[in-house]
Amino acid sequence: MNPTIRLARAEDGDAIARIYNPCVLETTITFEEEAVSGLEMARRIADVQEQGLPWLVAEADGQLLGYAYATRFRPRAAFRHSVESSVYLGLQAQGRGLGRLLYEDLLPRLKAAGRHAVVASIALPHPHSVALHERLGFRQVGVLREVGFKFGRWVDLGYWQRNL
Repeated sequence: MNPTIRLARAEDGDAIARIYNPCVLETTITFEEEAVSGLEMARRIADVQEQGLPWLVAEADGQLLGYAYATRFRPRAAFRHSVESSVYLGLQAQGRGLGRLLYEDLLPRLKAAGRHAVVASIALPHPHSVALHERLGFRQVGVLREVGFKFGRWVDLGYWQRNL
């Protein structure tokens, strides 16, 4: 696997939805509960990019393997230099260093765009995501207990932060 990282395009919506929807339907990684269409993903990509923020995809041999993006952390003006990051990988791409590769492209872009703080929210437990973020210099800054309810159980949400 020799992946390349590039900016997402609207036509990536279907492939992104195929990566994201198993997380929605089978895990607590995301608190979303209904599958998302490719058209909706294309809209989300456009929304992120219209804010001047990157949405990246990793692909190899014409197949999209994963993606990472950042959104505004909060809408108030004083938060304008802070973002929340997300990374999702297809099952076949997990455990191959692709999350790190995506972040190594995303973080410098955020810094160049004048962002200062990057926050990652991680549904707990999720040891692989925690390990990825901590290897990249994120540090746990808090846990919100039982704020999500999915699949009949309460889920904690941890926050990891890295300043650029």
